[in-house]
Amino acid sequence: MTASIVGWAHTPFGKFDAETVESLVVKVATEALSDAGISAEDVDEIVLGHFNAGFSPQDFTASLVLQADPKLRFKPATRVENACATGSAAVHQGIRAIASGAAKIVLVVGVEQMTRTPGPEIGKYLLKASYLPEDGDTVGGFAGVFGKIAQGYFQKYGDQSDALAMIAAKNHKNGVANPYAQMRKDFGYEFCRSESEKNPFVAGPLKRTDCSLVSDGAAALVLTDSETAKTMGKAVNIKATAHAQDFLPMSKRDILQFEGCTVAWQRALQKAGVQLSDLSFVETHDCFTVAELIEYEAMGLTPKGQGARAILEGWTQKDGKLPVNPSGGLKAKGHPIGATGVSMHVMTAMQLTGQAPEAMQLNNPQLGGIFNMGGAAVANYVSVLEPVK
Repeated sequence: MTASIVGWAHTPFGKFDAETVESLVVKVATEALSDAGISAEDVDEIVLGHFNAGFSPQDFTASLVLQADPKLRFKPATRVENACATGSAAVHQGIRAIASGAAKIVLVVGVEQMTRTPGPEIGKYLLKASYLPEDGDTVGGFAGVFGKIAQGYFQKYGDQSDALAMIAAKNHKNGVANPYAQMRKDFGYEFCRSESEKNPFVAGPLKRTDCSLVSDGAAALVLTDSETAKTMGKAVNIKATAHAQDFLPMSKRDILQFEGCTVAWQRALQKAGVQLSDLSFVETHDCFTVAELIEYEAMGLTPKGQGARAILEGWTQKDGKLPVNPSGGLKAKGHPIGATGVSMHVMTAMQLTGQAPEAMQLNNPQLGGIFNMGGAAVANYVSVLEPVK
């Protein structure tokens, strides 16, 4: 792969009434360029990731990035979208622009502002990431879709409530150390495991602590070719990427297997010339705890139906053999749809350069993996990153 990350920026994720999509975009675009030590006039191309299935009254948002600096005027700017994997779709688009020789420096921004939208409408907009002829009447919206998946998994492999609670507790504990996280509170296993007034069932066997947060936020990064990156202040190489798109209807596939996730991981690891065991950590798409559980199996960490072993035996803790979501994941960090994939790449780059917040920083990580998913394992993006030696 010929692209490297040479600068980045990240807002905290949360509820920000004083911000707009435009202000969030301008903030991270400006900070990412400054972090990379380059001028806006050096940018060859702009890619914006923005889900915008109704959350923002301002459609046609690609040009909002130009608001960050007049020198961005007349640069090619494109908005990309692929449901909850929109951020990674933007990153991969930027990588392709560099790999093709069409651009030398690409500014990638991901953004979403969700919290101004009333709850019922949020559910309606998110459900658009499913196949409406089959799932359009699902109670509970997208949580209801994953509630069905969790119920099916429980029926096939047994009650996994202990494992789901441990995943939630792990990610919330990790999120305490992440200053960008929306929820920095260690709830503990018992709270996550028990139904209560503060942790009610939301859909099927999924409780509130099993569901990611509705969020506002943005993240940005600067990409350049690997030769130019060697002259920059810091650089993280994109060692490999893969994207596998699956059928939208769940009826056309075994939804308990996340086969697109498996294909994307296999392609990316093969391109990178490494095995899963070579990775120092993974940032994975835990929109719901059951998704992280199934992703353990899909990435090849455990056999099918045995994902619970990875969390019950401590493999995916920060001190385990493959730490998963040291950032706190979507569960604690929040999930502003268009920003999530870009955020994952920023968090991974921070870890690999030793620039993650102190309590979040892993010990000398050498290879980071990212899995970002749109819909119920429909859009599947994997990236493998390494620091420039």
